[in-house]
Amino acid sequence: MNLKAMHRISYGLYIVASKRGESLNGQAANALIQVSSDPVTIVAGLNKQNLTHEYIAQEGRLSVSILEQDTPISLIGHFGFRSGRDTDKFSGVNFGLTGSGLPYLTDHTLAYLEAVVIGTMDAGTHTLFWCKVTDAQVLKEGVPMTYAYYQQVKKGSTPHTAPTFIPKDQQKHTDRYVCKVCGYIYDPEKGDPDGNIPPGTPFQDLPAHWVCPVCGASKGDFEKEE
Repeated sequence: MNLKAMHRISYGLYIVASKRGESLNGQAANALIQVSSDPVTIVAGLNKQNLTHEYIAQEGRLSVSILEQDTPISLIGHFGFRSGRDTDKFSGVNFGLTGSGLPYLTDHTLAYLEAVVIGTMDAGTHTLFWCKVTDAQVLKEGVPMTYAYYQQVKKGSTPHTAPTFIPKDQQKHTDRYVCKVCGYIYDPEKGDPDGNIPPGTPFQDLPAHWVCPVCGASKGDFEKEE
């Protein structure tokens, strides 16, 4: 079975967040869809290991920041490859609060949703949260980020807690370099658009100050993909 077939399914890319007391947390997520118009209902699939999952399961509310296509990969990496148990995800990030006090990003966000959980379903590694949307606001016009754009143009990697993660032993490798910290793959054919590295730049020719666009690891933290 070739699990890369699953990458052909269309997804968006969002920041799903919640709160517990005064503590805020959020994560990058792609498994989110609208399933009903009356009432307006969404389903969000979150990994059971994630702190955001814990907050939502306990508090019963979540917010969704709908990212624009030009969102820096470093911002996505901040929410997708760091744990809220070790890092204050919203420290140094511009955000607002919904009427219920849930955080949403104000930079690189086209719109935000606020929702209350009305049901759950066990989905193995993930829980599906069925949520009634209680508020929705458009912040600006633009093109939303898709998961395909994130992977194919931004060259973003997939955290092991994502539903689309493919184990390394099931991936086909080419002559690329992998970040040992977050798993980001530097592909010379694509370069690093956010870092002004043009396509066709070999890894060895990257400047010494270049860092992983997802997690900020140094060039020395990369190894050749086998």
